[in-house]
Amino acid sequence: MAKEERTTYTIHNDNSIGEIKIADEVVAIIAALAATEVEGVASMAGNITNELISKLGMKNLSKGVKVDVLEGVVTVSLALNLKYNYSIMDVTEKVQEKVKAAIENMTGLEVADINIRVAGVEMENQE
Repeated sequence: MAKEERTTYTIHNDNSIGEIKIADEVVAIIAALAATEVEGVASMAGNITNELISKLGMKNLSKGVKVDVLEGVVTVSLALNLKYNYSIMDVTEKVQEKVKAAIENMTGLEVADINIRVAGVEMENQE
């Protein structure tokens, strides 16, 4: 059997059927996808551009995201680049709401904190 390299968390354990485990990287990808869907978010900080994500796969999307799970409770830290001319407070609040809903709906884990670091602001190319 292959060595398990990722940190995994049991999200369901039913002795009659079996258990369900989820890797922390999966939770990080869920958080990153939800965050980048919010209008005003340009990209994850330290991440490749969204055009390259589809070519290289989803693994690199989890950069800029740190996930800690302790006894079924998740703490998420995100580093984001925002678009210029958007309210930082409004965008980050929407990101927190969307990330919390996505993780809780998809995994059943409880989200305690979503901490956001705004790493940069991207200007639109004016042509």
